[in-house]
Amino acid sequence: MSQAVQAAPAPPGSVDDRVRRRSLLASVLSRPEVGSLVGAVAVFALFFAVAPTFRQAASFATVLYAGSTIGIMALAVALLMIGGEFDLSAGVAVTTSALFASTFAYQLNLNLWVGVAAALVVSLGIGAFNGWLLMRTGLPSFLITLGTFFILQGVNLGVTKLLTGNVSSTSVSDMDGFEQARAVFASTVPIGGVSVKITVFWWLLFVAIGTWVLLRTKTGNWIFAAGGDKAAARAVGVPVRATKIGLFMTVGFMAWFVGMHQLFSFNAIQSGGGVGQEFIYIIAAVVGGCLLTGGYGSAVGSAIGALIFGMTSLGIVYAGWDANWFKAFLGVMLLLATIVNMIVKNQAAKR
Repeated sequence: MSQAVQAAPAPPGSVDDRVRRRSLLASVLSRPEVGSLVGAVAVFALFFAVAPTFRQAASFATVLYAGSTIGIMALAVALLMIGGEFDLSAGVAVTTSALFASTFAYQLNLNLWVGVAAALVVSLGIGAFNGWLLMRTGLPSFLITLGTFFILQGVNLGVTKLLTGNVSSTSVSDMDGFEQARAVFASTVPIGGVSVKITVFWWLLFVAIGTWVLLRTKTGNWIFAAGGDKAAARAVGVPVRATKIGLFMTVGFMAWFVGMHQLFSFNAIQSGGGVGQEFIYIIAAVVGGCLLTGGYGSAVGSAIGALIFGMTSLGIVYAGWDANWFKAFLGVMLLLATIVNMIVKNQAAKR
């Protein structure tokens, strides 16, 4: 005669892990941006103490501007890294978008807004191509985007030299639509007697949207799942292919936006620009808490990482130090951030 099997009673005072409440400290430590926030406070305190110019409101507005131009791209790169991939073509893609917008409109004698729209299509297409080729071949995104990097770099230089005879695009400052586009992408906003670049506000908006997507939407869950274990994600119905292609297209969109900012800030674009910037974006994302293995990170962390970069690059100048030490300082920041992020993540897991 069969007997019902009863589960053993839980030990007195024990709580099911599924309903256990974490302490405030454990909740704070579980956030990816905690380590970068500590680093940002330390960097700010350092330059505030040693560089009097750094304390001025106008100087800090410049720091925010430097952070925003890095941070907009770092946000897209961070989302891609959370999804488990890299894009080494991100830096030259910015230059490609700016060159295409100016050259397309100039050569066909069109309103600059037509060039801006066409450049958006091209930038999204580059991102879609990277994502499609990744999913089609199964090759590492490192190799695919490295190939795209060289292709775009060669096209930027070759086409610009062919059409203009120089290594820079023709100035577009006198073309129709320039002033309107400049107001959107490269204007300044006066706040309390200090001029703040509009990219700072765009940056904050993009970070807010990125945070909302990651933490409050189904797409955010898909991004984390695809970066953590794509095979397991597929098994539970996550559209890994669409998610990763969408992330590469997000990088393309942000490259377009930063490219438009550069075009309407400087009127012309150097065709060899953007090389090496992809590593700055990745560093900002890693300093902000993203893991190279994917599945972990935050939009806010990428913003803090970019802010650290802005404070460091200009803080060294304001302090009167030799600017040649900047790269060494950047390397130290990267190593320390990686170690701190690992320690914080491990401590959060233990708690």
